[in-house]
Amino acid sequence: MTQPIQSDALGELRIQIDSLDQQLLNLLNQRAIVAEKVGEIKRAEGSPFFRPDRVAQVIAKIEKANQGPLHGAHVAAIWREIMSACLALEAPQRVAVLGPQGTFCEQAAIDFFGSAASLIYCNNFDEVFHATAAGTAQYGVVGMENSTEGVVARSLDLFLRSPVHVIGEVSLLVRHNLLRQTDNLKDIEVVLAHPQALAQCQAWLTQHLPHAERRAVSSNAEGARLAATNPAWAGLASERAASQFGLHIVAHAIQDEATNRTRFAVICLPQTLATPPASGKDCTSLVVSVPNKPGAVHDLLMPLKNNGVSMTRFESRPAKSGQWEYYFYIDIQGHISQPHVAAALQELQGLCAFYKVLGSYPIPE
Repeated sequence: MTQPIQSDALGELRIQIDSLDQQLLNLLNQRAIVAEKVGEIKRAEGSPFFRPDRVAQVIAKIEKANQGPLHGAHVAAIWREIMSACLALEAPQRVAVLGPQGTFCEQAAIDFFGSAASLIYCNNFDEVFHATAAGTAQYGVVGMENSTEGVVARSLDLFLRSPVHVIGEVSLLVRHNLLRQTDNLKDIEVVLAHPQALAQCQAWLTQHLPHAERRAVSSNAEGARLAATNPAWAGLASERAASQFGLHIVAHAIQDEATNRTRFAVICLPQTLATPPASGKDCTSLVVSVPNKPGAVHDLLMPLKNNGVSMTRFESRPAKSGQWEYYFYIDIQGHISQPHVAAALQELQGLCAFYKVLGSYPIPE
């Protein structure tokens, strides 16, 4: 007697869900119609279609209003996809990322723009910068820093002379998985991945695959693609890449640090999108050089101290001038529109032989 009652109850609930799904679909299409009208106005005014600050405001408002059993992070993810789909109706956003499909860079772009963005896959970060600066893509996503291995040096070098600026950041928890055609560790001769990934997994590789060659390639997804062509090869990449190239996950999350994270910068030309307004939790990135004289670096930091500005990153890169000169990449807390930050930067600029603000942008919670 109990089973039919349960089946009847389940059937009634499924009918309710079907009805709610139809209501949701109708409401989503109504939202899409309004979004198309917004797009027409933006097109006539020449204003930017994508406004990350507006996306953040809408999602924060929805999360605050959420009173149901859905988790806030899940609500945020749902609304990001809704807004991404509606934005694609206004004007599809072209975003350059490191390819092929399945890279962590691709995942960072989807986390920021939603899955409706039109992704342009590039062979390296040089191509991402070039595509964004040339207008082939409206935006680009590039790796900036890893919590285990430090900065992505090539990205810093490319920022030096590129006209793009940073308008956002994605912090991605990076889990490297060992992928190959067969579901075991036997007879692996080569492990392919981006140099950063190989470095982040060196302890595990030394213990479990001490005799395998570690071969650097342009991206982890490229390593996975190559692993799909040879049964003696394995790649270090994401679960997304495993699915993309039909590979087995032989070992999960083999990175040496469990909390391994990578910061990705979202870049564009200033005419595509100007500096986002202050959000209350912002970062300002800049690159500077100072005359080669005693105490120059100390003097460089004093304007920050004197104006109560906290520095969160300080990296040096050779200027490649042959004169032992360096560029310094600095991240500070705050937005360039804040008076104490503006005062510190004005004083700092007066001390520099070279000075460039790379961006002032909100950072993720």
